[in-house]
Amino acid sequence: MGAASASSNFNGGFPTPGPQTPTGQDVMNHVFFASKTGWKQIREQEQFDYIVIGSGFCALAFIDQVYRNAPHARVLVLERGPFFLPEHFQNLPLPYAGVLGGLSETFPWTLSMRTHEAPYIKWQHGMVPFFGGRSILWSAWCPRPTPEEMQGWPEEVIAAAHAYFPEAERLLNVIPASAIDRRRSPDDGNPRPIYGELQQRITALLESGLGKVSSLTRTLPAPLAAGAAELSNVDFAKFSTPGQLLMLADRQAQLAAAGQGAPLRIATECIVGRILQQGSRPTALETSRGIVNVGGAKVVLAMGALPPTTLVLNSFPQVANAGGRFTAHFITSVVARVPRADYDFDARLLELELAANYVAGIDRETQGQYHIQLTSLSDRDPQKNAAAAQRHMPDVVATASMEQLLTSKDHLVFVCAVLGELDWRNPDSWLRRDDGEDPTTNVTLQVLANANDDALWNTMDQGTFETLERILSPKGPARVEYWHADGGWKPARPPLSQIRVPGLVHEGSTLWIGQGQDAVVGLDYALKGVDDVYVTGAALWPASGSWNPTLTMVALAQHLGDLLSKPA
Repeated sequence: MGAASASSNFNGGFPTPGPQTPTGQDVMNHVFFASKTGWKQIREQEQFDYIVIGSGFCALAFIDQVYRNAPHARVLVLERGPFFLPEHFQNLPLPYAGVLGGLSETFPWTLSMRTHEAPYIKWQHGMVPFFGGRSILWSAWCPRPTPEEMQGWPEEVIAAAHAYFPEAERLLNVIPASAIDRRRSPDDGNPRPIYGELQQRITALLESGLGKVSSLTRTLPAPLAAGAAELSNVDFAKFSTPGQLLMLADRQAQLAAAGQGAPLRIATECIVGRILQQGSRPTALETSRGIVNVGGAKVVLAMGALPPTTLVLNSFPQVANAGGRFTAHFITSVVARVPRADYDFDARLLELELAANYVAGIDRETQGQYHIQLTSLSDRDPQKNAAAAQRHMPDVVATASMEQLLTSKDHLVFVCAVLGELDWRNPDSWLRRDDGEDPTTNVTLQVLANANDDALWNTMDQGTFETLERILSPKGPARVEYWHADGGWKPARPPLSQIRVPGLVHEGSTLWIGQGQDAVVGLDYALKGVDDVYVTGAALWPASGSWNPTLTMVALAQHLGDLLSKPA
């Protein structure tokens, strides 16, 4: 593999002009991914130690850890989708924000009618079917859950997660929002720091006022996977896996050429529909590009939570309880503003400043968890600052609109994306096989809220309003205005119908890990009743908590990488 690669038979237009219509995928296949010729060799001649299905966070974490221990390990990555973006969309020019949603998301399941007709929860966010998966479109919040917030998890798994959190933060470039711009000065002629005075002041308000809201438990500057600034002299860069995986592939190619490692093989546009087995051993993968011999490889499922569950349901009927448990996060979205003049630090704020804070809470009666992803904005010229704000925003999905900012040049704007955990105990929430013919979509997903969910949702909505009115508004509730979809800024709290989001995020628990007989996966991450098939990601979650799952997913995938490849 090199920086330039051409065909010697068509070099420079001799003896003919050569191919004239290469696609972007053709170029990537020629340099990085398995071309038709390479794929033929992979299927017919090569043997692997690990076959990893998926190319997102868990795939990267597992492969990176394996290569740290065993650079000669033979690894094959199978990704269902094509190459789409080279890195996180937020690191690209402003128009790339348009790729969110729409055709960038697929829904490989059928929703039950009961879910579709439910009052608040009506659907589950889909998959991102491209190289890198959701890592190219995510929000990058990476809090460490406390042991108390991992209630219901095996002690061994909690210990493993906490042991690997530092390594996971290193891989993801996690940095607290309060440290993003600590090395920059507003006096250098640059409008930075964006995470400066406002970040410090909002953090202080939250820390000192936490006791004013009875349901809150802790707060911290948001840990964001955006710390590449300190490594590459870039001020802010959301993390994604495509570039990291390609750098691994490049490094392994160089090691292989020197006889010091094995090449990393990656095949895109390769959909795995079924894992064939004899006895309890996987023998082959049925893919959209033909049969792949498993041989002695260990198969690692690293493609989210629901697709691997579908694969297990279609491949291993002996596995009990797969899909029998489901968790996710339901969402409330609140946008509020407070006059900037109410804050004693108003004069110290630059033209554009942002703050990102994580605020956790709990319903004391049900013990259901929630958290507020709080984005604070002070923008005196929203049109001028649109590109900078888009790039540096902690969460572009949950942010203020241009209309909201243009009407709030003299205000601080607070955007609250509030996530609550769906009760995993609900027997009415599940993923089951149906009679569809396509093995990648022949499942039905049902998600219903129960009384515990209703209680938590009420608590987190109330906790959010109280945080804005009691903690973040220096002169009290009367100075807070809320955005109403049907009428702009008003002092009244918006109705539930406007703030409760019908789509769930952070699905999980469908292949939960545990010691008990009912658990689908053992403490070694191996699928019970099957040899050499391992599970990563939020499908493992015994319970979801409310915390963003990516950091924990990566930590446990790294642990699995060590378990399978580290010398005894």
